[in-house]
Amino acid sequence: MEGKRTHSLDEVAALVGGRVIGDGTLRVSGVRSLEEATEEEIAPFTDRRYLGLLETTRACALIVGEEAPSFPRHQIVVERPHLACARAARLFAPQASGFQGVHAQAFIHESSRLGRDVTVHPGAYVGEDSVIGDRVVLYPGAFVGDRVRIGEGTVVHPNVSVLHDCSVGSGVILHAGTVIGADGFGFVRDGDVSVKVPQIGTVRIDDDVEIGANCTVDRGALGTTWIKSGVKMDNLIQIAHNVVVGEGTVIVAQTGVSGSVEIGRGVVVGGQVGIGDHVSVGDRAMIGSQAGVAKPVGSGEVVSGTPAVSHRLWLKTSRLLTRLPVLNERVRRLEKTVDALMRRLDGRD
Repeated sequence: MEGKRTHSLDEVAALVGGRVIGDGTLRVSGVRSLEEATEEEIAPFTDRRYLGLLETTRACALIVGEEAPSFPRHQIVVERPHLACARAARLFAPQASGFQGVHAQAFIHESSRLGRDVTVHPGAYVGEDSVIGDRVVLYPGAFVGDRVRIGEGTVVHPNVSVLHDCSVGSGVILHAGTVIGADGFGFVRDGDVSVKVPQIGTVRIDDDVEIGANCTVDRGALGTTWIKSGVKMDNLIQIAHNVVVGEGTVIVAQTGVSGSVEIGRGVVVGGQVGIGDHVSVGDRAMIGSQAGVAKPVGSGEVVSGTPAVSHRLWLKTSRLLTRLPVLNERVRRLEKTVDALMRRLDGRD
């Protein structure tokens, strides 16, 4: 394990709130799947369907929800193995670039203020009157416009744009290629001409938000587009102007949220979902992948399909779809039979 960062099983167990079966002093260098783990790594075992892999895995230890008697080596037993695995992986996650400080090839406007221990890589740009908090990292190509506020500990990955007058909280991660504060899609038709509505609002991103690669969060037309604390967004997501996304909500890739939508707290939005403008989604609702949401979704509701309906109803109707050709043929035969009977009754045959 020379050159690798290692931790003992006791250290990992203390972090995840588990107990060690075996040698707690054994040092490990990472977390990997059962199939790919080496003799120096831990693997999660969270599904009994993969029981057979316990005979072939090279992992030196497992993270398990209950002891696995068939595994002859070390184990960390925890109440929630998925969560424990996520926390353990953070111990071994690659560190940020070793470069620190403000590179000579970065541009920082003289009117902007930088906090302590800020890292600004070459090719990054910070405009006028912006405030960058302590321990912020701006990677190459990051663009921070005029009068932007970025809170402490936030990481802005390569080629991210945070445009003028937007604010980003503390502990935020903005992944590569994301654009915060582009103009919303606002036009008024004058005959065959689309007249642009100036987008003079802003974007507010609260603390502990993570936004994936190549996402867009448009500025408000007049007010604010607001991503509240703890929101997690996957890659390739469009958030239109004046949308509000509530605390702790999770949005999966390729979802599009139209203007002035209000999404509540703790909502889960599946991949490739489309939400129409001015729709409200209540707290803790769940929207299935590829759903088209055109009407309000109540708190705690689970919906799927296009147009979105209750998930149970969607499951019933989706099962029927494959049977439609057979049912159609049956109806046609019944129609012919009924027509023949009617002809006999009328004396036409």
